[in-house]
Amino acid sequence: MDSDLADAVENLKTVFRQRKLECTFGKAEKALVEDLKKKLRVPSRYRNFLLAADPLKVETVTPVERVRLLPASELEAAQLAVTQPSGGASALDWRPSWVLVAESTLLGDPYFLDVSKPDPEGDCPVYTAMSGQERWVATLAASSFAQFLRILSTAMEIAAGFGDAIMDDEDEDSFRETLGPKVKVIDAAALRAGHWT
Repeated sequence: MDSDLADAVENLKTVFRQRKLECTFGKAEKALVEDLKKKLRVPSRYRNFLLAADPLKVETVTPVERVRLLPASELEAAQLAVTQPSGGASALDWRPSWVLVAESTLLGDPYFLDVSKPDPEGDCPVYTAMSGQERWVATLAASSFAQFLRILSTAMEIAAGFGDAIMDDEDEDSFRETLGPKVKVIDAAALRAGHWT
C-alpha cells in the first residue's frame, strides 16, 4: 500500500480506537484479489488496500450515516445482488464500470468505485446513489478511495463530539454544517457534489 492510502487507513483505525468502536481489518488472499481484478476490474490501489487492510468488520458511525466497508470475500456477491432486478432501481442502469465497495447500513445506498475513471495512482472516484429509486443516479462521494477513507475518518471524529443521544433534525443539520468545511479541505469536488452536506 502506498503511503497516502496507508495514512488514510491508519487515520480510520485511530478514530475507531478513540471512539472505542470495534473494527477488524485483515489481509485478503492474493488469489481472491486477483480473481476480483479479472471479474470486476478492481483497480490497483483498491487491490493493494484489500491485500493490506481487508475491512473484515468496519462500519463507521455518525449521526447521519453508517457506512460499512465490504470485505474482499463479499465483493463479488454484493456486485451480483445490486445488478439483479429487485423492485428498486433497475439492474440495467447499473454500469459495468461500477464496483460496489461499501454500503449504507442506515439507508441501503451503495458506495462504489467507477473503474472507468482511474487516476495516475491507480485509484478511482467513489460515488453513491439512492437505493429504492427507479434509476441509479450517481453522486460523487470522493474523488478517490483514499479521500473516501479520509472523509469517513473525519466524519467519525466530528461525530464523537455529538455524543450518543438520539439526534433531531437540528442536530443533524449542525453535524453536516461542521463536516462541510472539513470535507472541502479533503476533497472540494466531493463537497460541491453535496452528498455529505
